[in-house]
Amino acid sequence: MKSVIYHGLSQKEEEESDVQHLGAQRAEAFVKAFLKRSTPHMSQEARENQLHRKAVVLEYFTRRKPKEKKKKPKGLSARQRRDLRLFDIKPEQQRYSLFLPLHELWKQYIRDLCNGLKPDTQPQMIQAKLLKADLHGAIISVTKSKCPSYVGVTGILLQETKHVFKIITKEDRLKVIPKLNCVFTVEIDGFISYIYGSKFQLRSSERSAKKFKAKGTIDL
Repeated sequence: MKSVIYHGLSQKEEEESDVQHLGAQRAEAFVKAFLKRSTPHMSQEARENQLHRKAVVLEYFTRRKPKEKKKKPKGLSARQRRDLRLFDIKPEQQRYSLFLPLHELWKQYIRDLCNGLKPDTQPQMIQAKLLKADLHGAIISVTKSKCPSYVGVTGILLQETKHVFKIITKEDRLKVIPKLNCVFTVEIDGFISYIYGSKFQLRSSERSAKKFKAKGTIDL
């Protein structure tokens, strides 16, 4: 059985449906007038060329989907991190031997940064590299300070903030040393660099982009 999709209306169906049969000329005139109203911006020639090449969809407008604003995940504030004590080192973890592997990694990091520490390497180049390097894992010592109790403290640097160094000593004691009014030394493969804490009050991420100026003498 064939299904009929379209067929012309018979005379009887036209009368029952009250449909007037248009002639071919009138139908063509109706279609042209309809197309002219639907595409007023096109000329007759352009309209005919368009119809010969492809079908035209009339009165169709694409709906623009509203752009959804992506919400960036909001991180914890500094106060929230302090309240959660995220960066506190637990007493059972305050052991010098635990951080010796970190020191070995730091030494290899500095050697790679300086393209190998050779005897003929210029100290000024090493000093400039260390000023911008990450010091976590370095063994640092306090050589000068306005507070005598800080002088001589030596250990592995565990944490660096804008104003303090947190050091673990060989006696498994965690020391918090302020940068202000202190001079530190960092030694690696025989090269010793001096850090003036008063001019070093920056976060490690900020130091990597800062330009340090060479000065002859610097007071505590």
